Amino acid sequence: MNFKLTTGKNFEATPAMEDLLAKKLAKLDRFFVSDTDAEVYMGLTKAKAKVEITVPVRSGAIRSEKTGNDIYALIDEAVDSMEKQLKKYRSKLHDFYQSGGRADKFEPAEPAEDANITIVKTKRFAVKPMDAEEACLQMEMLGHNFYVFLNAESGEVNVVYRRNDGAYGLIEPILGEE
Repeated sequence: MNFKLTTGKNFEATPAMEDLLAKKLAKLDRFFVSDTDAEVYMGLTKAKAKVEITVPVRSGAIRSEKTGNDIYALIDEAVDSMEKQLKKYRSKLHDFYQSGGRADKFEPAEPAEDANITIVKTKRFAVKPMDAEEACLQMEMLGHNFYVFLNAESGEVNVVYRRNDGAYGLIEPILGEE
Protein backbone atom coordinates (compact mmCIF):
# COMPACT_ATOMS: atom_id res chain seq x y z
CA MET A 1 0.00 0.00 0.00
CA ASN A 2 1.32 3.41 -0.91
CA PHE A 3 0.74 6.33 1.40
CA LYS A 4 0.84 10.10 1.25
CA LEU A 5 2.14 11.52 4.52
CA THR A 6 1.07 14.95 5.72
CA THR A 7 2.45 16.41 8.93
CA GLY A 8 1.29 19.17 11.24
CA LYS A 9 2.98 22.56 11.58
CA ASN A 10 5.19 21.72 14.55
CA PHE A 11 5.93 18.11 13.67
CA GLU A 12 8.36 16.31 11.39
CA ALA A 13 8.19 12.57 10.80
CA THR A 14 11.47 10.73 11.18
CA PRO A 15 12.59 8.09 8.66
CA ALA A 16 11.99 5.46 11.39
CA MET A 17 8.36 6.62 11.71
CA GLU A 18 7.88 6.44 7.94
CA ASP A 19 9.46 2.96 7.79
CA LEU A 20 7.21 1.71 10.61
CA LEU A 21 4.18 3.20 8.89
CA ALA A 22 5.06 1.56 5.55
CA LYS A 23 5.64 -1.81 7.23
CA LYS A 24 2.36 -1.63 9.18
CA LEU A 25 0.30 -0.45 6.20
CA ALA A 26 1.70 -3.30 4.07
CA LYS A 27 -0.36 -5.78 6.11
CA LEU A 28 -3.51 -4.08 4.78
CA ASP A 29 -2.59 -4.92 1.17
CA ARG A 30 -4.55 -8.17 1.37
CA PHE A 31 -7.80 -6.19 1.48
CA PHE A 32 -7.29 -4.43 -1.86
CA VAL A 33 -7.31 -5.52 -5.51
CA SER A 34 -4.53 -3.14 -6.56
CA ASP A 35 -2.14 -0.56 -5.15
CA THR A 36 -4.12 1.83 -3.02
CA ASP A 37 -3.00 5.21 -1.79
CA ALA A 38 -3.73 5.87 1.87
CA GLU A 39 -3.63 9.37 3.29
CA VAL A 40 -1.80 9.62 6.62
CA TYR A 41 -1.62 12.66 8.90
CA MET A 42 0.76 12.88 11.83
CA GLY A 43 0.99 15.92 14.07
CA LEU A 44 0.74 17.45 17.49
CA THR A 45 -2.49 18.84 18.92
CA LYS A 46 -2.61 20.35 22.42
CA ALA A 47 0.58 18.57 23.53
CA LYS A 48 -0.69 15.20 22.28
CA ALA A 49 0.40 13.31 19.20
CA LYS A 50 -2.20 12.46 16.58
CA VAL A 51 -2.25 9.88 13.76
CA GLU A 52 -5.04 9.75 11.17
CA ILE A 53 -5.24 7.17 8.37
CA THR A 54 -7.80 7.45 5.57
CA VAL A 55 -8.16 4.71 2.96
CA PRO A 56 -10.49 5.20 -0.01
CA VAL A 57 -12.82 2.34 -0.89
CA ARG A 58 -15.32 2.00 -3.71
CA SER A 59 -18.21 3.61 -1.85
CA GLY A 60 -16.35 6.19 0.23
CA ALA A 61 -13.53 6.02 2.74
CA ILE A 62 -12.57 4.27 5.94
CA ARG A 63 -10.79 6.35 8.55
CA SER A 64 -8.88 5.67 11.75
CA GLU A 65 -7.81 8.43 14.16
CA LYS A 66 -5.76 7.97 17.33
CA THR A 67 -4.34 10.47 19.83
CA GLY A 68 -1.93 9.93 22.70
CA ASN A 69 1.64 10.50 23.83
CA ASP A 70 3.69 7.86 21.96
CA ILE A 71 3.63 8.36 18.18
CA TYR A 72 5.00 4.86 17.50
CA ALA A 73 2.24 3.25 19.59
CA LEU A 74 -0.33 5.46 17.84
CA ILE A 75 0.83 4.21 14.43
CA ASP A 76 0.32 0.61 15.64
CA GLU A 77 -3.10 1.42 17.12
CA ALA A 78 -4.31 3.32 14.04
CA VAL A 79 -3.30 0.54 11.63
CA ASP A 80 -4.83 -2.13 13.90
CA SER A 81 -8.04 -0.11 14.10
CA MET A 82 -8.04 0.28 10.31
CA GLU A 83 -7.60 -3.49 9.89
CA LYS A 84 -10.55 -4.19 12.20
CA GLN A 85 -12.72 -1.71 10.31
CA LEU A 86 -11.76 -3.25 6.96
CA LYS A 87 -12.61 -6.76 8.22
CA LYS A 88 -15.97 -5.52 9.53
CA TYR A 89 -16.66 -3.64 6.30
CA ARG A 90 -15.79 -6.66 4.15
CA SER A 91 -18.04 -8.86 6.28
CA LYS A 92 -20.95 -6.41 6.08
CA LEU A 93 -20.54 -6.05 2.32
CA HIS A 94 -20.48 -9.80 1.95
CA ASP A 95 -23.70 -10.07 3.95
CA PHE A 96 -25.19 -7.14 2.06
CA TYR A 97 -24.58 -8.58 -1.39
CA GLN A 98 -25.17 -12.19 -0.24
CA SER A 99 -22.84 -13.47 -2.91
CA GLY A 100 -19.43 -12.19 -1.91
CA GLY A 101 -18.64 -11.41 -5.56
CA ARG A 102 -18.23 -7.68 -5.06
CA ALA A 103 -17.14 -7.89 -1.44
CA ASP A 104 -13.98 -10.03 -1.69
CA LYS A 105 -11.59 -7.15 -2.35
CA PHE A 106 -11.96 -3.39 -2.20
CA GLU A 107 -11.25 -1.13 -5.12
CA PRO A 108 -9.68 2.29 -4.48
CA ALA A 109 -11.81 5.36 -5.03
CA GLU A 110 -10.74 8.10 -7.37
CA PRO A 111 -8.80 10.76 -5.45
CA ALA A 112 -10.69 14.00 -4.90
CA GLU A 113 -9.25 17.25 -6.24
CA ASP A 114 -8.16 19.94 -3.78
CA ALA A 115 -10.36 23.02 -3.48
CA ASN A 116 -9.02 26.59 -3.55
CA ILE A 117 -11.79 28.04 -1.39
CA THR A 118 -10.88 29.68 1.91
CA ILE A 119 -13.15 28.00 4.44
CA VAL A 120 -12.36 26.97 8.01
CA LYS A 121 -12.57 23.27 7.14
CA THR A 122 -13.30 21.54 3.86
CA LYS A 123 -13.95 17.86 3.32
CA ARG A 124 -14.13 16.46 -0.19
CA PHE A 125 -15.00 12.96 -1.19
CA ALA A 126 -16.08 11.09 -4.28
CA VAL A 127 -19.85 10.62 -4.34
CA LYS A 128 -20.68 7.17 -5.64
CA PRO A 129 -24.18 6.03 -6.63
CA MET A 130 -25.63 3.67 -4.01
CA ASP A 131 -28.90 2.86 -2.34
CA ALA A 132 -29.90 4.17 1.09
CA GLU A 133 -29.13 0.86 2.81
CA GLU A 134 -25.54 0.87 1.52
CA ALA A 135 -25.19 4.54 2.55
CA CYS A 136 -26.25 3.61 6.11
CA LEU A 137 -23.57 0.91 6.11
CA GLN A 138 -20.95 3.42 4.98
CA MET A 139 -22.08 5.93 7.62
CA GLU A 140 -21.69 3.28 10.35
CA MET A 141 -18.23 2.30 9.10
CA LEU A 142 -17.09 5.93 9.29
CA GLY A 143 -18.65 6.40 12.71
CA HIS A 144 -20.62 9.46 11.58
CA ASN A 145 -24.17 10.54 12.41
CA PHE A 146 -25.01 11.34 8.78
CA TYR A 147 -23.79 10.48 5.29
CA VAL A 148 -24.23 12.32 1.98
CA PHE A 149 -24.57 10.09 -1.11
CA LEU A 150 -25.86 9.95 -4.67
CA ASN A 151 -29.05 7.90 -4.72
CA ALA A 152 -28.67 5.27 -7.46
CA GLU A 153 -32.44 5.07 -7.99
CA SER A 154 -33.23 8.78 -8.31
CA GLY A 155 -29.85 10.23 -9.35
CA GLU A 156 -30.28 12.88 -6.62
CA VAL A 157 -28.02 13.79 -3.71
CA ASN A 158 -29.52 12.39 -0.50
CA VAL A 159 -28.55 12.24 3.17
CA VAL A 160 -29.02 9.36 5.59
CA TYR A 161 -28.76 10.02 9.32
CA ARG A 162 -29.05 8.24 12.63
CA ARG A 163 -32.11 9.29 14.61
CA ASN A 164 -32.14 9.69 18.40
CA ASP A 165 -34.18 6.46 18.69
CA GLY A 166 -31.39 4.52 16.89
CA ALA A 167 -33.30 4.16 13.62
CA TYR A 168 -32.17 5.69 10.33
CA GLY A 169 -33.66 8.65 8.46
CA LEU A 170 -33.41 9.64 4.79
CA ILE A 171 -33.44 13.22 3.51
CA GLU A 172 -34.43 13.66 -0.13
CA PRO A 173 -34.11 17.36 -0.98
CA ILE A 174 -36.49 18.93 -3.48
CA LEU A 175 -34.47 21.50 -5.38
CA GLY A 176 -35.97 24.73 -6.71
CA GLU A 177 -39.26 24.50 -4.79
CA GLU A 178 -40.15 26.44 -1.66
